[in-house]
Amino acid sequence: MIPSGIPRLDSFLGGGIPEGKTVMYLIQPEVEGEIFGMQTLYKNLEEGRKGVFITTKSDPQIIKENFEEYGWDISKYGDKLIFVDAYSSLIGSESDAQYLIKNPNDINSYSRIINEIVEESETIITFGSLSSILDLCGDDAIKHVEKWNKMFNANNAIGVYNFTNWPYSEEIKTKLNEIMNAVIRVGGIGERVILGQYYGILKVDWLEKAKGNLMFKIAKPGGVKAFIPKVLVTGPFNAGKSTFVRSLSTRSVSVDRMGTTVALDKGHIEYGDITADIFGTPGQERFDPILKFIANEAMGVFLIIDSTKPESFPRAKSMLEKTRAKGLPLIVVANKQDIQHALSIEEIREKMKLPESIEIVPTDAVKKKGVFEAFEILIKKIEGSG
Repeated sequence: MIPSGIPRLDSFLGGGIPEGKTVMYLIQPEVEGEIFGMQTLYKNLEEGRKGVFITTKSDPQIIKENFEEYGWDISKYGDKLIFVDAYSSLIGSESDAQYLIKNPNDINSYSRIINEIVEESETIITFGSLSSILDLCGDDAIKHVEKWNKMFNANNAIGVYNFTNWPYSEEIKTKLNEIMNAVIRVGGIGERVILGQYYGILKVDWLEKAKGNLMFKIAKPGGVKAFIPKVLVTGPFNAGKSTFVRSLSTRSVSVDRMGTTVALDKGHIEYGDITADIFGTPGQERFDPILKFIANEAMGVFLIIDSTKPESFPRAKSMLEKTRAKGLPLIVVANKQDIQHALSIEEIREKMKLPESIEIVPTDAVKKKGVFEAFEILIKKIEGSG
């Protein structure tokens, strides 16, 4: 399996991209999504594979500078990375690329060079902008893309296409979807006040069932980073919410008075290939308007309970209903499991009358036991794979 290089995407693809397959990143025009193809290419260069980048929107030198902006040093890979320049001839400019497409309006010019490259070795062929090729060469380009894909399959090469979803005909879009092995939608989202970007699985033909979507942000350096903009941490008074936030966070701040949170706990998490911002609310009822406000904007919820205080469960259940009404992914965190008389998970489920669909995770937030396991479970629910 070939790695996609995109955070969490390989898990959605069943472990990566099989040799000989093609992947199309279907990019909405408002999103800077062409980095997806670049990141897949760079990851495979790091893994020791050969790569090809076909550029149609700018000259290879600009593309090289773009790689550098993301912190990716491609100079060290030498002849393992080949640039095919389909841009310089459009503007009558000189080119020092190893391969120059002299007539970018002729799809046969692309095919001749692609045939030559693929026959040389197993490699990753990345198209910086398939939509630009379509614009230059017309609908006839689709037939050639289909031939390229068959050739990639025969030679155990990987075809990676960036395709901006401009208002092409439905016939063209349907045909492209048919001839690709996998299609990943890269789009923007503006829902419940959150404005951001996401990718999601539209098609994976090597899996019986494939799903998953995740928000991301683009960092320079760093590239595509999986990003959860707001996770709510709530629960009754003194359940251990602030401790949970601090244990989970790379950095955090609390607003306390006499040892009690009176405003918000805020933490930032960098865990594996995920970054997230988490917000903890005070447990007293007078702060419930804050809970409702943050729940309106949250992507997921941790409900923290004190496993030693069943008398606090009705309050926890009340808070749970306030967040569940929003239909959010939810994890119940059974904290203070280190204390001898703490209730078991089964006892907590029975006393709170929680269905099996709500996961309960035992933790000791002070010692950070179970906190990251809970985070992983919630992330899987948010991304749709849990």
